[in-house]
Amino acid sequence: MFAGDDIEDTVTCLRTHGAELVGELAQYENTYRFAYVRGSECIIIGLAEQLG
Repeated sequence: MFAGDDIEDTVTCLRTHGAELVGELAQYENTYRFAYVRGSECIIIGLAEQLG
């Protein structure tokens, strides 16, 4: 799992490099947003953004 500041922008950027979102961008209460992304080598990584 990797932490970042703007998860939507990160996912958009990764898609331009061939990555695809696994499932959908999700939010846990008002605390975190997270997503799983599969890269071109089929490696799945987790992305998280702390809110507030």
